[in-house]
Amino acid sequence: MGKKVKKEVEPPPKDVFDPLTIESKKAATVVLMLNSTEEEILAKACEAIYRFALKGEENKATLLELGAVEPLTKLLTHEDKIVRRNATMVFGILASNSDVKKLLRELDILNSVIAQLAPEEEVIIHEFASLCLAKMSVEYTSKVQIFEYGGMEPLIRLLGSPDPDVKKNSIECIYNLVQDFKCRLAIPEFNAVPAILDLLKSEYPVIQLLALKTLGVITNDRESRVMLRDCQGLDQLLKILETKEFNDLHIEALAVLANCLEDVDTMQQIQQAGGLKRLLAFAQNTTFPDIQKNATKAIARAAYDPENRKILHEQEVEKCLITLLGVENDGTKVAAAEVISAMSESLATKEFFNTQGIPQIVQLLRSENDDIKEAASLALANLTTANQVNANAAAEADAVDALINILSCKREKAVANAATVLTNMATQESLRMVMQGRDVMQAIIQPLSSSNPFVQSKAALTVAAVACDVDARIEFKNAGGLEPLVELLHSNNDEVRRQASWAVMVCASDEPTSVELCKLGALEILEEINLSIRRKNNFSEAAYKRLLSNNLSLKYCQTGYLSSNDMIPDGFYDAGRINPGTKLLTLKEFALQGPSDRRAIILINSKPSFISPPSTTEDKFSDSISGRSSSSHRKGKARYNIYHFSTGVGSPTEEKSESTGQTTTSSSKSFIKERGS
Repeated sequence: MGKKVKKEVEPPPKDVFDPLTIESKKAATVVLMLNSTEEEILAKACEAIYRFALKGEENKATLLELGAVEPLTKLLTHEDKIVRRNATMVFGILASNSDVKKLLRELDILNSVIAQLAPEEEVIIHEFASLCLAKMSVEYTSKVQIFEYGGMEPLIRLLGSPDPDVKKNSIECIYNLVQDFKCRLAIPEFNAVPAILDLLKSEYPVIQLLALKTLGVITNDRESRVMLRDCQGLDQLLKILETKEFNDLHIEALAVLANCLEDVDTMQQIQQAGGLKRLLAFAQNTTFPDIQKNATKAIARAAYDPENRKILHEQEVEKCLITLLGVENDGTKVAAAEVISAMSESLATKEFFNTQGIPQIVQLLRSENDDIKEAASLALANLTTANQVNANAAAEADAVDALINILSCKREKAVANAATVLTNMATQESLRMVMQGRDVMQAIIQPLSSSNPFVQSKAALTVAAVACDVDARIEFKNAGGLEPLVELLHSNNDEVRRQASWAVMVCASDEPTSVELCKLGALEILEEINLSIRRKNNFSEAAYKRLLSNNLSLKYCQTGYLSSNDMIPDGFYDAGRINPGTKLLTLKEFALQGPSDRRAIILINSKPSFISPPSTTEDKFSDSISGRSSSSHRKGKARYNIYHFSTGVGSPTEEKSESTGQTTTSSSKSFIKERGS
């Protein structure tokens, strides 16, 4: 047997690089590896960067500074599946950094990320691609791009993925997208509602919560509400409410239900299925204050529709509301009062509260919580409007004091509501007297000076309602209320100007108040308003006429005539014709002027001579002009006393006196001529 010969080992080829295992502790080195052409190096580099980015926000910022983002974007479309997968995983983590998101928007990578949602891709790619989109979709610009690049459809398809992380990321991204109106309108087109409803059955609360939040947004549109109803979504929502273990989902479920209850068809379907009764019972019996508040708000949303109010009344919602007014939670009280405000548009509801409920609402007026005051005052305002029985019930519950106190609070809507209730009460004389006894005319002055047109309007209306009585007008005038009222005539708000004109018309019902209003310039302002076609109203014209009717001297000087209904009072004087807008001087002002050759001013007093009238300022003033003694009032029969005296002021259009014998020639500045009646 021959000797064995050892086989020689062939040397490796000279042009082949021997395998090299690199171990690097520097992120910069790994970032450089992203530019390699070898799939294995690229995959390992992406994996290392992924683990580095997971450790915190500082590492993400470091990678951004090292320039890792741009080479990574190229790897999203790499031919090798592992490289593409690892790169997608990196972007799923990096996209939570705001600076990285900004750069990604500039690099326009969303189209490449959406491509990773294709059905043939691995689940892990779906997970991190959807995670990246969820983070990016927070920004408005990215929302638009995701929608325009067709991202909505694959995201909705992934709601049915077997992987819970994919579901969670996809529904989160959809929730962000539907905040945009355009994206929300596309939901019915993609038939997304059934897929979202299926997520309510998930065993993961975070997925259920995101699904409910998404439904809460999309059901603001009627088409989505109809789809939810057709998919038996309402029953699912009610089951969530009735499951105590789901109490962390109740608020979001109620928000969806509130949107759905706005539709009459939905309300009828819920009522027929017994769901409305279940909802009312839930609102009364739940032990969670925030959930009870939101349940009551859901009912309030429904109550703004007339047809829904009928359905709610049939279910005796008023009894439920009275119970809710007495709970400890302030938010629930406010919500219950809001429901009553909405339901009060129905006459049947107003009649229900004739006998019960109003004392509880009045009690809320005394709350220290301004939100409660505002809501309760609005409820009472709506209940008492055109309903005297409810106005009496409010007065019997001692609402007047509470309402007057609210007039001085800082919450403007509460002030306006309180003024409305007082106006409604003032239609009855007995209640008006009660209000006057509580100094309502002094309290209403502060709201008149408000800068809020709504408050101004309601306050002026209250003045018009209460000032029907002489005592109220005197109190209002003495308290200085006429000045802010006249000031409201300047308002550019049509409603404020109209109500202020109405109040001026009512206040001008007696001569002293009318004279004071004229002194404050009300007549000139109303005259200016009535010259404007746009600004004038029926009340401004009526107020102007009434002011003149109680200032007959001014009326005669302006118009040149008096009507058969005008009763000439003592102290009437004719100073000659004046132009509109010209101020008429008082007798005292005329008397203080020097004598002239202008037309004589005629002063008329009419008194029964057999009565000894009390001495007044006007009488003394007339006596001082005439130079006669007070004993001349008591001679013989009743008569007209006509005095002529000339002053230095007169209209250029007036004629001079016919005889100089009628002008003043003595130091008393007047010459008197008496003529019997």
